[in-house]
Amino acid sequence: MPLIKTLRRLFTMFSIKKILTMGGLCLFVLLGMAAIKAPTQKLRNLKVLPKDISDAKLDSIMHTYNKALGVNCEFCHVKPRFNLGNKDSLDYFSDAEPMKENARKMMEMTISLNKTYFYFNKDVQPAYLTTITCKTCHQGEPFPPED
Repeated sequence: MPLIKTLRRLFTMFSIKKILTMGGLCLFVLLGMAAIKAPTQKLRNLKVLPKDISDAKLDSIMHTYNKALGVNCEFCHVKPRFNLGNKDSLDYFSDAEPMKENARKMMEMTISLNKTYFYFNKDVQPAYLTTITCKTCHQGEPFPPED
């Protein structure tokens, strides 16, 4: 009889250890997955353009600015202090580059001109109007000609 009790105890302890070990491993994996989960929304620093702008629309507008001014993204955006393996090497959130604030003022100016003088379709947000654009004055140059 004592042998059977001893075997039951060993079997029960062995099963409890297995259950605890498997539970601990599952918990560890779940915590690890939660820790590396990508944020659902990117950090944005939009002060002029609509906050709910889609990534595609934002990229399209920025590429339009690049073309209209004959510049690349580094004209207004700085490189990050620490690049942690991101494929993109610019810090779009930062306001460290003074030209970024100048660009915001220019955006506000074109939005105001379009809204005041050319805002015929009330279904389109003023920020998306394209009658007056950067290219109107800049003509593909970083700074508009002074003539």
